[in-house]
Amino acid sequence: MTNKTKNVTFSLPIDLMEKYKNYAKSNYIVSVNAAVKEALEEYAVKIEKEQLRKEMMIAAQDPLFIQDLEECMQAFEPSDREAAGRQNKW
Repeated sequence: MTNKTKNVTFSLPIDLMEKYKNYAKSNYIVSVNAAVKEALEEYAVKIEKEQLRKEMMIAAQDPLFIQDLEECMQAFEPSDREAAGRQNKW
């Protein structure tokens, strides 16, 4: 992420702001701004995971994707076995 910032204005419920001001005053959070930033970052991760889940559900229905996945799994099977410490000794 970039270090550039932008000031934004948005409305939040008064009781929520008071709660976060008290958290900051009690040193549970660094600042209200830091808490909002962290919450937005966590929410973005949640959305990105949901996007990926949906994309994988679509890919799971694609026969070419499944075929490619199976071919890759077969191609890497020997090295996967070696990495797992279960390589057959001849």
